[in-house]
Formats: sequence, C-alpha cells, structure tokens
Amino acid sequence: MSKDLLWKVKEGDHVKLKDYDPDHIASQIDRDAAEKQLQKLSQELGELQELMTAAQKHSFLMILQGMDTSGKDGTIRHVLSSLNPQGCQVHSFKAPSQDELQHDFLWRVHQHVPPRGIFGVFNRSHYEDVLIVRVHNLVPEDTWHKRYHIINAFEEMLAESGTIVVKFFLHISKDEQARRLKAREDEPEKSWKLNVDDWKERQFWGDYQEAYEDALSKCSTKQAPWYIVPANHKWYRNLAIAQTLADTLKPFKDEWQKDLLARGQRELEALKQMHVQAEK
Repeated sequence: MSKDLLWKVKEGDHVKLKDYDPDHIASQIDRDAAEKQLQKLSQELGELQELMTAAQKHSFLMILQGMDTSGKDGTIRHVLSSLNPQGCQVHSFKAPSQDELQHDFLWRVHQHVPPRGIFGVFNRSHYEDVLIVRVHNLVPEDTWHKRYHIINAFEEMLAESGTIVVKFFLHISKDEQARRLKAREDEPEKSWKLNVDDWKERQFWGDYQEAYEDALSKCSTKQAPWYIVPANHKWYRNLAIAQTLADTLKPFKDEWQKDLLARGQRELEALKQMHVQAEK
C-alpha cells in the first residue's frame, strides 16, 4: 500500500517538488479508515521493534526532514506511539556548538547513530549541512557541494554495518505552513511553539525548495532511500509513514524470528544439560 500513499525517490531521479502535491490523498483512503489502519500499523511496528531488539542483528534509523511546521514532532508522537521507549532513541539536531564546529560535519551525527537493536530517529539531521548551510551561505559552495558524496558514503557504511536507513521529507505547501504558524499565534495553548525565526525563514522558501530538491535527487540510494510524504494533512502523513516503516521492516521479520528460535533452542539444550549435571 505504501507505494500508493507517498513517493519513493529512485536513485538518479531529478526531483522537482512542484511535481509532488502536498495535498495528495490516495483515492481509496478516508480519514476514519486511515486512523483505524494507523492503530493496527502502530501495534505491528511495536511487534517488529521487539523482534529487532531481541535479535540484535540490526538497528533502524528514521530520518525526518521538512520545513518548519511540517510535522516532524507530530510524526514521532503519533506514528511511534506503540514502540517500547527502552528500545528507542530520538535526537534533534540544532545549530552546532563551538565544539562540534571544530570537527567534521558528521562527527556529531555519528555519535547518535542507533546501536544494534535500537530504533533511532533523527529529527533534522546531517542534511542540515546541505540545507540551511547552503541557503544562508554558512560555508562556501565548494564545501557543501562535496557533502552529497560524503553523506552517501556515510549512509552506505551504516547500511553495511547493519543499520536500516529510511528518510522522509515531509512536504507541505507554503500556504499550509502559514496557516500552521498563524494557529500558534491565535491559539494560546500553542503559543509556546512560537518562534520569530520561523517567519523569517519563510523569506527563503524558494531557496530551501531548491536545496531539498538537490538533497533528494543526489542522496536517495538503494541503501538509504528518500520518501516524499504529502504532509498537508496530518492524519494522512502519519498513515503514509507508518505503512512505509512497516513495509521496510517486515522483510527482516523471518530472519529475526529464525535467529531467535535458534537461540532459544540453544538455551533449552544448555538448560537440559544443567539439569542432567544437577541430578548426578
């Protein structure tokens, strides 16, 4: 189903975001059905996470990127609600500290890659170093342009080491962003989310769209694919991401179960031997 809900960027595609409708809703989906399906998928994700954590053969890294208000926090809260917190880690990458700036741009990122058995989430990520850095000319073009290749090599290395990498770009329209920002002003319970910089960054909307287009085009690989998520409708965004996560993890289920069964048989045999020795 996930193939119909969102768009997977194929390696080598040249992405133009105007070709992807942030209001898209698959024809067979309505909100009530989507919310029921999300509950089922949430439970399934919890079960898959439990197997992954027990098997200790893989880790999972979900990368969330998008313009301000696109729903990165909401995705984490709603899609991952049934996961065991003990097997999760979420990291939000803010502006780098002075210490972090003294190292290569991936230094701070690598420290937060989830270890085997852990479901990790990057709320923003190393892609900020080809996005905001590019839009605001924080480093020379020659520097950020080389980073696409470095990022691809980094993510390939993670995949080779057993990390399952999936990346989501939460695609909202400029008008929808304005509505969400205005809601924060008009609704007192949301005022804590207000940030003047969010409005300032809207001045660079076109520049960010171009930067995202290049990141999506240059850094979607077989090992670490990008998905463009129509995110104007929050309920639909949640369903599309949950379905894609489940579809990504399910192919590993048999492998994890087989390893766990073998481990259990070894433990049973060891236990039998212990009982035999105790009876002598």
